[in-house]
Amino acid sequence: MTAMKKTTFRKPADCDTQWVVVDANEKVVGRLASRIAELLMGKHRPDYTPSFDCGDGVVVVNCEKIAFTGAKWDRKIYRWHSGYIGGLKEVTARKVLSRHPEHILCQAVKRMLPKGKLGEKMIKKLKIYVGSEHPHAAQKPAQLA
Repeated sequence: MTAMKKTTFRKPADCDTQWVVVDANEKVVGRLASRIAELLMGKHRPDYTPSFDCGDGVVVVNCEKIAFTGAKWDRKIYRWHSGYIGGLKEVTARKVLSRHPEHILCQAVKRMLPKGKLGEKMIKKLKIYVGSEHPHAAQKPAQLA
């Protein structure tokens, strides 16, 4: 008889969070967001556990220089509702970039993460900055290739 192999699951105490710096200069939003979501969830690690937050922290710089493909700057519309009658608000991606450039990438990543408490814990490890400077030198972040 052959011995059965056991699947080992990581405990939250075993997770060692590392930090990664991502430069968003001329990167396509969707492709960059999926890579960041993968890092936040920890799917790039061989010991990935879906029920625990064992992912890395991500620092994004130059978020104002992201790119969309095609005519999405004018056709992509961000919608939200105030909760009141007739309270539907709509803004194009170009206006969102001029007002809050970090909002575009944050929303794209947030919608790719798990919903609920686990996703809320993961999104807190995402730090997005306008410009090339960030205050996370103490975490010794590695540059993403």
